[in-house]
Amino acid sequence: MDPGGYLRFLLALIFVLALIGVLAVLARRIGFGYPAAAARRSRDKRLSIVEVAPVDGRRRLVLVRRDSVEHLLLLGPNSETVVETNIEPPAASIEGVGAETDGGGRSGNREGPGAR
Repeated sequence: MDPGGYLRFLLALIFVLALIGVLAVLARRIGFGYPAAAARRSRDKRLSIVEVAPVDGRRRLVLVRRDSVEHLLLLGPNSETVVETNIEPPAASIEGVGAETDGGGRSGNREGPGAR
């Protein structure tokens, strides 16, 4: 192949990659893919991810808050397991939600670190 053929191949490759990138950006703006814009528009978010911790290379623990209740999930590539549900978050971590306290800053329904 002569040097002109290599140059033409390189230019065609750059053109195709740029075209794919432009189409991907346009598709995201139109609304294909993850609807992140719809999630950002919501003023009253009821669902949020509080914390994510990797367990091993394939699984992770996810602490999800819905309204004022937290749920602990174990997510893997082929399974989702609810580890614990109806966890009351610490009063300091609830922003904008009034939590019942006993006057000492502690939640009234907890007696110790593992009490239920």
